[in-house]
Amino acid sequence: MPKGKDKNASAFRGVQAKLHLPSQEDRKALLDLMRRFSSAMRFAYQRLLEGHSREELKREDGPLCQLFRLNTRYADEAILKAQGVLDSARERGVDPRAVVFGRRGLFEGLKRKHLSGKRLLQLKREWREKRQGLLYSRGDRSKGGNLNLRLEVEDGALWLRINLGHRAHIRGLVLTSHPQRNALVERARLGEPYNVELNLRNGEIHAHFTWQEALPPIVATKERGVLALDANAHPYHLALVLVSPDGELRHHSTIPLNEVDRASNRGAKEIALWMAAHQVVDLALSRGVAIATERLKHLRKSRRGDGSGRWFRRKQHRFAYASLLQKVHTLARKKGVQVLEVNPQDTSTLGMLKYAPLLSLSKDTAAAHVIGRRALGLKEELPQSYGRLLEDPTFQSDAQSFYEGLLNDLYGRKEGENNPYLKRKPAREIGKTKQALGLLSSLRSSPGSQRGSTEGRNPPGANPWRVLRVGLFLPLLGREVPRDLSPLKPILLGGSWEGGKARLRSSPWGRAQSANGRFG
Repeated sequence: MPKGKDKNASAFRGVQAKLHLPSQEDRKALLDLMRRFSSAMRFAYQRLLEGHSREELKREDGPLCQLFRLNTRYADEAILKAQGVLDSARERGVDPRAVVFGRRGLFEGLKRKHLSGKRLLQLKREWREKRQGLLYSRGDRSKGGNLNLRLEVEDGALWLRINLGHRAHIRGLVLTSHPQRNALVERARLGEPYNVELNLRNGEIHAHFTWQEALPPIVATKERGVLALDANAHPYHLALVLVSPDGELRHHSTIPLNEVDRASNRGAKEIALWMAAHQVVDLALSRGVAIATERLKHLRKSRRGDGSGRWFRRKQHRFAYASLLQKVHTLARKKGVQVLEVNPQDTSTLGMLKYAPLLSLSKDTAAAHVIGRRALGLKEELPQSYGRLLEDPTFQSDAQSFYEGLLNDLYGRKEGENNPYLKRKPAREIGKTKQALGLLSSLRSSPGSQRGSTEGRNPPGANPWRVLRVGLFLPLLGREVPRDLSPLKPILLGGSWEGGKARLRSSPWGRAQSANGRFG
């Protein structure tokens, strides 16, 4: 059984819509209800912090119903929303007492008091909408869908019946062209449960309808192989590799993501990402294979002033890999394609050192190949030629000499630079150079730890793949992340460091040519 199958046996679907109220009186009544619900949620949050129970707060004679004139169902939904905010803060390690309802960015902007005119009015409006513009109600099968916010279908039109309390109701017209609209109408007719959340944005009331559906059975599994993917920010594309069950590369291709870059707005960017996700999932479904991706929790983003450079930061911040992976996973589950996530540790390094030179692949395609093999449970053994290279004292001394010369050169550049901002780049490279020297030193001090393990924690001592990376890429190929890895092929096949250097006539090796080395 695929991992996580029980957990993902059902998934949420949703429909975004606008809500049109036929009269100003109805609009005022709804806005008042949203304001009271939002205040009740903040009140419930503080009481939960104080240790009050959900049962105590939602009673009909409790504070939420009495102070904010809500029925018990609305009161319970406000507590549920407050509990979600509290749980999220604790999971992220944020002090729950420091949570700002209404978005911290808006709060900090208003607190500075440096704005005036239209911009100030806009911030105040956004702040009020975030603080006062929420209403939520969960679906209930026993109540025929949703008791407080009920959908009604009349002559093909979709209406939302809103319970104001004290047996008073208003109705709003639901306006949407969402592809899931017909599915939502069908649920309303059958009395199936659905959740409704109303939000106030830019003076308009938006509705978000969600419901849970069973996922189809898994029809594409790793028994027939995997489709592994890896993305690269420059050139901006997605590398796909079809890996057979025994770990052999069957086919590879790329999906350019230039349309994501050229998107005029966020909506167009999302459409481009969804189209790329559909291509990936449809290909996996047509081949009957699972999809393998890296397990990414956080992608590091450089910041202005850290010495990384404007061009590099721009590439990083436009990189939508996490968003694309999320869309691929969501779509695959809905279409019955098994999704496998693997540890991303050293996938690029392994691909560049082992498969890129041997199979004449790009570094991104080679990384995708490693991801696919790892998803199949295959280990990446260190080639014997690389093992002999790591034991070669000439290789170790040459690498040590190169980085020592580079370190002296960087110290000179830093001392000769008077601009404190321009000093940050050589300072950043000095840190990387010291890390490389540390790796080489650990290799010399622990020769018995050179195992080819790449799963979980590193073995004690040196990681052989990382030592090879710092010993070969920058000193030999002139770049920390080289595009052309074919010069490594004679070393990988021959195994002799002196022989490899002899074949590489144009090798920039040596302290005298350390300026040829380049990080990035």
